[in-house]
Amino acid sequence: MTRSATLIKPSTVRFERLLPGPVERVWAYLTESKKRATWLAAGEFDLRVGGRIELHFDNESLSDEAAPPGAMGAGKHTSTGKITRLEPLRLLAHTWSWQGGESEVTYELAPKGKEVLLTIHHRLPDDRPLKMAVGGGWAVHAGILADRLEGVKPRPFWSSHAREMKAFEAAL
Repeated sequence: MTRSATLIKPSTVRFERLLPGPVERVWAYLTESKKRATWLAAGEFDLRVGGRIELHFDNESLSDEAAPPGAMGAGKHTSTGKITRLEPLRLLAHTWSWQGGESEVTYELAPKGKEVLLTIHHRLPDDRPLKMAVGGGWAVHAGILADRLEGVKPRPFWSSHAREMKAFEAAL
């Protein structure tokens, strides 16, 4: 199952993807810095409610594709936050602060036979360009996670992100 992100409230993006399991393996890719760095961002998570999280982004390291000039999300940057909910192997939620803004991301895992349904809810400021970037971003990041879990070469980040942003914009 591969779906584009959807807008479920004026400022909440929802994304779902069926991933190769088991759930313990997918959980490790959400919570362990080295594994998370292969599809989203490195950084330590203090796995307790109220614990600090760091996300060290380097989108240029996620695939072989070079960033186009002026690409949103190019270069390295760091975001921080706090864990707001934690149910090991099932749910992880944290705030996500950047450039003076704050959002909250919730990752839910549900076993589906040998696969795992990953559902992401990202509540963010009501800003159309930001919603398009986030909707496209989750689609491509989760796609790269699926590629990593399947043991295949990750899809190109930048062209996939541009395509997913357009799909999400059309859905808006």
